[in-house]
Amino acid sequence: MDLTQYHRADFQQFVQDHLTEDPALLLFRHQGKTDFDLKAAVQQISARQKAAKKLPSWSSNSQLIFPASISLEQSSSELTAEFKAKGRNGQLIIDLTGGFGVDSYFLSKAYDKAIYCEQQEELAEIVAHNLEILTPSKFTIATGDGLAFLAQTEQHFDLIYADPARRGKGNQKLYKLQDCEPDVVGSWEMMKNKTDSILLKVSPMLDISQALSELPDIRKVQVISIKNEVKELLLHWRKSSSESPVTIEAIDLGVSETCFSFEQNEEERTNPTFGEVEKYLIEPFSAILKTGAFKIFGERYGLTKLDPNSHLYTSSEVPEEIPARIFKVIREVQPKKAEIKKLFPSGKVNVITRNFATGSEVLKKKLGVKDGGEDFLIGTKTQNGFKVFWCRLA
Repeated sequence: MDLTQYHRADFQQFVQDHLTEDPALLLFRHQGKTDFDLKAAVQQISARQKAAKKLPSWSSNSQLIFPASISLEQSSSELTAEFKAKGRNGQLIIDLTGGFGVDSYFLSKAYDKAIYCEQQEELAEIVAHNLEILTPSKFTIATGDGLAFLAQTEQHFDLIYADPARRGKGNQKLYKLQDCEPDVVGSWEMMKNKTDSILLKVSPMLDISQALSELPDIRKVQVISIKNEVKELLLHWRKSSSESPVTIEAIDLGVSETCFSFEQNEEERTNPTFGEVEKYLIEPFSAILKTGAFKIFGERYGLTKLDPNSHLYTSSEVPEEIPARIFKVIREVQPKKAEIKKLFPSGKVNVITRNFATGSEVLKKKLGVKDGGEDFLIGTKTQNGFKVFWCRLA
């Protein structure tokens, strides 16, 4: 790949001058009017616009080159990459699945040297350029299969990092770790022999119990969310902690970092209390629900659970600093169109279903309403059957 044009002053100036403009209109207006590759320049503008929130410091760096959108979409955000780098240090790190290099760069900050592996030659060339600008002389670029490189090298690493591809042939989604690429399950023993620490970023759709059955050496699992949206699932292995209990953490990187942590056997030992809806309905943050802390969450905050499969909780009081959405219950309502029309004449009310007889879209159609306003209708199952509650955020 010829990167020469990306370094041209007129190319870079064009990109900086038009960062806030519509890429399609730029192509139309400037076609045939530039000495550089207009399409490539517009692609850089489009990529920087898409990356502005996800990668703010990179998108504002005029010297960096952005690849095709798929690599950008699959990359970590700066926020999650910085989180993964916390508390790490050493001499040598290797990223087996380098991609756009975001995790490679942030993880490498506290290490003396780093190796970036990537099978796509063009992407590897772009990232090599970027990494040399961001952290000169630190990275070795290995184009090709990361696991093959790891198997043949004699080097020992302080950290091995990998983000196995979450889509296979036909672009179908994968839910088992052993079905992802590269096959870290099949290469696990080899990987452990090359390092004292392994960090895997895997699909948020992956079942945690399934992952722990595939890699029973894992002793720490982290579910990372941003503003209550699950973004990453991290699996940690350290040689020194091979006999310790499995710790599972739900961490939200919102305005302030919140964490809910428990040991796997705690959840298994807990017996929840069930009951009917009281003054408040409480829904744990999405990262906590992803961890499967369905029983320990209620016990820890003194809450009553509505039903074994309804992961909503209730209480007459709101616990302090609880990592959850809190709804104040106004009253139970009958899910009948005429009654709902009287309560919400505008036809707008936010509808949520959790372990209900139908999904939210079906319930909205039945009741003749659309999402909107400050009121909520929450459909769920209690010990006495399916019910709908009129609520507002507390």
